[in-house]
Amino acid sequence: MAVIGVHALIYTPEAEALRALLADAIGWSHVDAGEGWLIFALPPAELGVHPGDQPRHELSLMCDDIATTVAELTAKGVSFRGEPEDRGWGVVTTIVLPGGVDVMLYEPRHPTAHGRP
Repeated sequence: MAVIGVHALIYTPEAEALRALLADAIGWSHVDAGEGWLIFALPPAELGVHPGDQPRHELSLMCDDIATTVAELTAKGVSFRGEPEDRGWGVVTTIVLPGGVDVMLYEPRHPTAHGRP
């Protein structure tokens, strides 16, 4: 058996606008699976397992310089909820994606699985 990747999904009532943001503002390459259904190539990924009272999962985006990333994305029309905040393990803010989908954006201050500091 070989697990070859991770396929993540984001559900939003504004799917076309979110696809455009991921392609144009964030710049992720993609393929068209047919009829405008874009599938995006993601940067390296990692998976952390945390204790919790209830089963759940999250999607977070990482960057290497949160101030620069927020400035560049803001200039491209991307919205954020709050200013970046240092939480010890990283500096965090929330991207508000089309359709009101909140996704954490953070600059990690912990070792990453791909060797980035």
